[in-house]
Amino acid sequence: MTTDDNQNRTLGLAGATGVGVGAIVGGGILALAGAAFASTGPAAILAFALNGFIALLTALSFAEMASKFPESGGTYTFSRKVLSVEAAFTVGWVVWFASIVAAVLYALGFAHFAVVMVNDLCVASGQTAPTWLASDWAKPAFAVATTACVTFGLARRAASDGQWANISKVVVFMILILGGLWALSQQPGETTVSTLRPFFHDGWRGLIQAMGYSFIALQGFDLIAAVGGEIKQPAKTIPRAMVLSLVIALVIYLPLLFVITTVGTESGQTIQQAAASDPEGIVAVAASRFLGPVGYWLVVVAALLSMLTALQANVFAASRIAWAMSRDRTLPSPLSKTAQRSGVPVISVCVTATLVVILIGLLPDVAAAGAASSLIFLMTFAIAHWLTILVRARSSLRPPPFQTPWFPFVPVFGALACIGLAIFQGIAVPAAGSIAVIWLGIGGLLFLTLFAHRARLVDASSVAVDPELLTLRGHTPLVLVPIANPDNAGAMIQLADSLVPANVGRVLLQSVVVAPSHWKPSDDPLPLERSQTLMRELITAASRLRIRPETLTTVAAEPMREIARVARLHRCESMLLGLSEIADDRHGSPMESLLSEIDVDVVILRAPPNWHLSDVKRVLVPVAGRGGHDYLLARLLGSLSRKIESPVSFVRVVRKDVTATQLRRANRDLVRLAHDNMRGESEIEVLQSDDAVAAIAERASQCGLIILGVQRIDRNNKLFGDFTRKIAMMTDCPLIVMSRRG
Repeated sequence: MTTDDNQNRTLGLAGATGVGVGAIVGGGILALAGAAFASTGPAAILAFALNGFIALLTALSFAEMASKFPESGGTYTFSRKVLSVEAAFTVGWVVWFASIVAAVLYALGFAHFAVVMVNDLCVASGQTAPTWLASDWAKPAFAVATTACVTFGLARRAASDGQWANISKVVVFMILILGGLWALSQQPGETTVSTLRPFFHDGWRGLIQAMGYSFIALQGFDLIAAVGGEIKQPAKTIPRAMVLSLVIALVIYLPLLFVITTVGTESGQTIQQAAASDPEGIVAVAASRFLGPVGYWLVVVAALLSMLTALQANVFAASRIAWAMSRDRTLPSPLSKTAQRSGVPVISVCVTATLVVILIGLLPDVAAAGAASSLIFLMTFAIAHWLTILVRARSSLRPPPFQTPWFPFVPVFGALACIGLAIFQGIAVPAAGSIAVIWLGIGGLLFLTLFAHRARLVDASSVAVDPELLTLRGHTPLVLVPIANPDNAGAMIQLADSLVPANVGRVLLQSVVVAPSHWKPSDDPLPLERSQTLMRELITAASRLRIRPETLTTVAAEPMREIARVARLHRCESMLLGLSEIADDRHGSPMESLLSEIDVDVVILRAPPNWHLSDVKRVLVPVAGRGGHDYLLARLLGSLSRKIESPVSFVRVVRKDVTATQLRRANRDLVRLAHDNMRGESEIEVLQSDDAVAAIAERASQCGLIILGVQRIDRNNKLFGDFTRKIAMMTDCPLIVMSRRG
C-alpha cells in the first residue's frame, strides 16, 4: 500500500458502517414489509431473520474478498482479479446499472414521501395544497432536485461527512420500536398471542415468497466493498463494518416487524389482511395504531431520512464502481480523474448522477427495473461466493487477511441461497430478466466496439506488474528458453524470470544437442560435451540469481525445428530467444522461419556478453502508431518494471513537413499509448525527422535497452523488417524484438 493510497483512505469504521447503514436501514423495510406480510403473515419476521442470516454469510464472503483486494469497485474488482477482463466488465456493467436503478428508486421514494408530507402539512394547517403537487411532474422534479443536492455534496467530500441523517433515522426507528413495545406492555398476553396466529399464513411456500420479495431490503453491505479503496485499515475495518451494518439493520428490523404484527392492527384484523389492503403504507398505518398521529409522522420522517441516505450511499458506491472500471479502461478514461484536493472522482460522480436523472424520466416501469436491480445484486452475490472459493484455493502464498469462518460451508450455502432467491425473482417478475439482458446486450456492444482493446491492454499490464493475478486466474504459464550461448545465460534467465516469476509459473531452459540423425556419442563426444558445459553454466547462473528453472536437453539435427516441437509439446505461452546479431538478410533467417512456425509470444534478446537487466538505465520504445504488438509490449514493460526502475521513453518519429494539427494528434496518441502500457510514469517524445532510423539510432545511444516489434506480413509470415535490421546494425545498444502470437 503506497503513501498516496493511504492518503486517499478517509473512511474509518464509523464512516464505512455509515455507508452500509445508509443503504440498508429504512427504505427496504418501508417498501417491502407489506409484501412480506401479505405473503406469509407474521412469519415475515422469520423471513427477514433468515434473509439476515443469508446476508451475513454473503457479507463474510465479501469481507474476505475485500480484505484480499482492498480497492474500490466491489464485485467488479473481485472479478477483474480472478476472472478475465471480459467477465469483469460484465459484472461491473450490471452492478453499476443495478446501483443506479436503486438510486432512482430511492430518489423517487424520497419524492413520494416529500409530496405526502407537504400535502399533510397543508391539511393539518387548514390550507389547500398547491395544485402542482398533484401534477405528473411533481415527484420526478423532487427526485431530480434531491439527486442534484446529493451529487453536489458527494462531489465536494466523502460520504462519511454526512452521518447526521443516519443517526437521525436510527433514532426515529428506535422511538417507533420503543413506542410499540410500550403499547405491547399494555396489551393482554392473550391478544398478543392471537395476533401471531396463524404464524405461517401460507406455509413454507409463503415464507419462501416473503424471503424472495424482501431479501433486497438487506442489500447495501456490499456497497462498503464498492468503496473499499477509501477505507482505512481495510482488512480489519471492512469485515467489521459489513457485519455491524447488518446487525444494526436486524436489531431495528426484527423488533419493528414484531411490534407492527402485535400492536399495529385493528381488533379482529390480521397483519396479513392489513398488509394486503395497503402494502405500501402498512408501517405508517401500524405506527398510527400504537402511537397515534405522532407515529405516522415519525414514519414519514424515517422514510425521508432513509430514502435520502440510501440515495446517497448508492450514488456514492456506483460512482466508485464506474471510477474503478474507468481506471481499467472498461469505461471511458475521463471517469478516472479525481479532484486534486479531495481525491473525489468528480466526473464519475456527475456521470453516475446524470444517469440517475435520465432514468428518473425515462424508465417506463420503475417496479420492473427495481426487480431487475434485485436480480442483478443476487446474481453478483452468488458470484462473490464463488470467487471466495477460488481465491481461497489459489492464494496459498498470500492468503486473505480476513478469512470466512466455517469454510467452505459459508460460500457454498450462501451462493445456493442467492441463486435460489434470484430464480424466484426472475419467475416472480419476468420483466426483470428482460431488462437485465437488454442492459447486458448494450454493455457488450459498447465493450466490443469502444473499450475492448484498451481494457485488454491495461489488463495485460496489470497482470505483468502483479503476477499473482495469473495464479488467481488459475494459470501456470510456461516460458521456454532455448540457450546455446553460455555468455548470455545470466541475462536470459533473469529476463525469463521477469516474464514468468517462478512462484506463479515455470521457466524451462532448453539445450539442444545438435547432431546428425544417426549420431553416436562414442564416436563424436563433442556435441555432448558442449551440451554438458552449457547446462552447467545455466544451472550456475540460475543459482547465482536465486532462480530455480527447469532444464531440458534434447538431441536434433535441426535446432529450430526441435525448439518449435518442444514449444508445441509443452504448450508454452511464451518463448525467450537469444541472438548475437540480426543479419542484413531480407530473405528470412532460420529464426524468422521459427517465428512464422510457432504460435506463441516470442521475446528475442540481442545483448553483449555478460549483460544484465540491472545495466539498463533507460528503456526506449519506438512507436510507429500501428500497435501490432500492444498486448505483448504492455506485458513486457510491466514485467521489466518489477525488476528495474529505469524510466521508459516512448518515441514516435514524424516527417518534418507534418502540420501542427497532425503533430498534436501524434502527441496525443503517444500519450494515450504510454498511459495504457505503463501503470507508472513514462516519458514521451515526438521527433520530427525525415530519417526515422537515424533519429531512433541517435536516441538509442542514450539508452540501455531498445524494444522493437517484428514485421507481420501475415499470420504465418513474420520478419524482422528493414527498420529493425537497420537499427540493429547502426547501434550496439541491447535490443529486444517482440513477436506476438497469432
